Amino acid sequence: MADTKREIERKYESDESGLPDLTGVAGVAAVIDKGVAQLDATYYDTEDERLAAASITLRRRTGGSDAGWHLKLPVSAGVRDEIRAPLSDTLPDELGGLVRARVRGHALVPLVRLRSDRDVRHLVDADGSLLAEVSVDAVRAERLGTGAAAQWSEIEVELADDGDPAFLDKVEKRLRKAGVRPSGSASKLARALAETAPERKRRAKTKTKAVADPVTAGDHVLAYLRAQRDAIVELDPAVRRDVEDSVHSMRVATRRTRSTFKSYRRVLDRAVTDPIGDELKWLAGELGVDRDREVLNERLGAALAEVPTALVSGPVAERLARWAGDRPGGASGRLIGVLDSDRYLALLKALDAVIAEPPLRKDAADDPGKALPKAVRKDFGKVTALVEEALELTPGDDRDIAIHEARKKTKRTRYAAEAAVPALGRPAKDLVKSMKSLQTLLGEHQDSVMARGTLRELSAVAHAAGESAFTYGLLYGREERRAATVEAELPGFWDGIKDAAEVL
Repeated sequence: MADTKREIERKYESDESGLPDLTGVAGVAAVIDKGVAQLDATYYDTEDERLAAASITLRRRTGGSDAGWHLKLPVSAGVRDEIRAPLSDTLPDELGGLVRARVRGHALVPLVRLRSDRDVRHLVDADGSLLAEVSVDAVRAERLGTGAAAQWSEIEVELADDGDPAFLDKVEKRLRKAGVRPSGSASKLARALAETAPERKRRAKTKTKAVADPVTAGDHVLAYLRAQRDAIVELDPAVRRDVEDSVHSMRVATRRTRSTFKSYRRVLDRAVTDPIGDELKWLAGELGVDRDREVLNERLGAALAEVPTALVSGPVAERLARWAGDRPGGASGRLIGVLDSDRYLALLKALDAVIAEPPLRKDAADDPGKALPKAVRKDFGKVTALVEEALELTPGDDRDIAIHEARKKTKRTRYAAEAAVPALGRPAKDLVKSMKSLQTLLGEHQDSVMARGTLRELSAVAHAAGESAFTYGLLYGREERRAATVEAELPGFWDGIKDAAEVL
């Protein structure tokens, strides 16, 4: 079974002088010599180094106190999540799943072997508690199958678990004062790959150009789509690990992508994008199965907590818990099955193809100041029609449906405006803000509609079991009032933003 450790560390160049004296670092009471460990690690990647390109490392290491398989996923500069699995001859399935969206159908093969002599020191405070581990690593790298080799020495400073990252600044200040400078490589593997790469690969990397700044309308739309595609792939491991908000974030990225296809159909050929949009709708739906119930359960649970005990009749909390279902740690098996499916990988491949070889239409070559506002205003017009329709309807199912449709079009307008922000600046940014506020208001109404539907179901089940339905009715009435409040606020709110798209 794999476990996860948040790794916060910094790397520095080292020479024959070794580690400077760190006893002067503020807060350090002692520097304890922990001896030298011999580490032997084999790093795995695809032949075209897909993991390395995403700053992901996968290794099998022996020696030291944490022998086993280690997968390191970037979080931010100097911060990585290290997922560890016990030592075995083959890659654990759990770690293989976490990189599946990156490697797709390509085989993971041993690329580099790193052998290190690690001279370890512990920096401890006056109570003997560990502040950081500092090591001087003498590294010998070999690119497997080629015989290419490199060697170097580096200093690594890793913060203790739950330590204050500001402590690393204090250590760095002392190291810099001693003439030590930060490493030019983000990881040992990155340096090994660079220094042992065949000459042809070095030339190819030198010639690789970064994505150019967007110029045309098509450039801006593709830049936005690329960001959403990247978000989906980057969030895949987090969803599998059940990281907080990861499912919601991936779902939003799928919706943004699908909305962009719809909003900018005069930029990208819908004959190509519509089938992909259908698959994105499927993925968003699968991501929402657990998420929607979780959100609704939180809403109803919070509402029940506000009800005085004297007014809670029957096992309402228990029935709500059974309806929500118990979720063990980690993503559901159903959702992992979705991410492991060939259908999901085919969707990722299709997104890659749209970005690599976009099916551009005539408007794609236009000035973004012309084509992008046209698409945004068209979407905003649909929001206007739906909101005004809802305001004319009397409270009831028809109004609920109109408000829900207006909310969906509001999201679409928001995402279209987001894609236009780099080109249009402040006006598009202001529209994004207005649409976000409207989306929140209309979302509160839709949440109330969904909550009332669930309360009706729970009430019927409770009644059939001979239980009192009083509390469900009480909660239902409160949800009705919350929806009525939104409906009362909507006319004035809409008057304040209905001209938001006019400035585009």
